[in-house]
Amino acid sequence: MSEWSEIKIEALRTLWAQGLSTAEIGRRLYLSKNAVVGKAHRLDLPTRPSPIKRDPSAAPRAPKVRKHTKKYTDKPRQPKKTLAPLPSLSAVMLKPVKAPEVFKYQRPGPCCWIIGGGKYRTLYCDAPITRGSYCAEHAALAYVTKKAAA
Repeated sequence: MSEWSEIKIEALRTLWAQGLSTAEIGRRLYLSKNAVVGKAHRLDLPTRPSPIKRDPSAAPRAPKVRKHTKKYTDKPRQPKKTLAPLPSLSAVMLKPVKAPEVFKYQRPGPCCWIIGGGKYRTLYCDAPITRGSYCAEHAALAYVTKKAAA
């Protein structure tokens, strides 16, 4: 936010008196149009007519009236459908539940080390899997031990 120095205020008064638009005054003073309008109002500079040209012969427009979009009738409302009653809590709790099966995922096929590819295709290493989802060579690169890191 810039401060209004005495030099800027004097320039605003001069440019305002010349009849420049608020946007142009703002560009020249490196301020926003709204900053210029606000300061001109606070300084009680004379008001100016709107730059928007209106046709004086045109009659003023009547305000828009909203029309009802919903048609009301004298028909009685239909009752809402009723839902079936919920089963009792004890009936739900006594049902036997099948235990979930635990699956161990193992990637079938070759090592999943990415060795290249393009936009639509990915190329993987073709060696057999020995540890995790990698071949022996790529597992040594993927799983670094504390001894190897030191």
